Amino acid sequence: QIELVVNWMRVGFIHGVMNTDNMTISGETIDYGPCAFMDNYNPDTCFSSIDHSGRYAFGNQPAITKWNLARFAECLLSLINPNKDEAIKIATDLIDKFDKKYEEKWLSMMKNKLGLISNNRDDKMLVFELLEIMRKQELDYTNTFCFLMDQEINDKKNYQNEKFNNWKARWKKRLTKDSINLMRCNNPIIIPRNHNVENALKSAENDDLIPFNDLLKALKKPYTNQDFSTKYHSPPAKIDKEYQTFCGT
Repeated sequence: QIELVVNWMRVGFIHGVMNTDNMTISGETIDYGPCAFMDNYNPDTCFSSIDHSGRYAFGNQPAITKWNLARFAECLLSLINPNKDEAIKIATDLIDKFDKKYEEKWLSMMKNKLGLISNNRDDKMLVFELLEIMRKQELDYTNTFCFLMDQEINDKKNYQNEKFNNWKARWKKRLTKDSINLMRCNNPIIIPRNHNVENALKSAENDDLIPFNDLLKALKKPYTNQDFSTKYHSPPAKIDKEYQTFCGT
């Protein structure tokens, strides 16, 4: 489950309906329902029409995963140990390891996204500082890493400010000759942005499958620079803060 959710966080994926029945012990994503991808970075991002409190918002996904696993453990107590108190202790000790394991996996993932190969005590701070800059400046989650990889994007002007430039200068000192290759393996150039998905669906309803097929072709190779990919790079011209997704989408 940790491996799965870390990869959700890596690409800005929001499942949207993380009920206990929507998680599998195989660690696969099921019941996509109201899923969506984040444009501007904000851990509170939530699109699901039924999630009025933001319980399953982007930044809450790890904590909900732990909660779900605890509920699963409760169902297994009689199989863990015939002594209920002993079973609870065993299960609790295991579930309590979640936070540390998740943090280690998440930090490793974020370091890969930033091309930080060697260990440095300042790595964690470097990651959190970038995320805070992205949140305050409402920077696009996917395109920020594309920009750092010198990928051609349409919103470069958003990254021309003193705070971002100061962070970038410190980040560059940590790079090695293999950093960019590592970043290219961990940062998609293209994601199924919500406005592109909506456009493909609306066109299909009007018997025009060209936008759908074009988007599908682009998404088959999300990590490679494709000739037609630039039109899929950009977030919508205006972020729709009222955008909602629905179960059964």
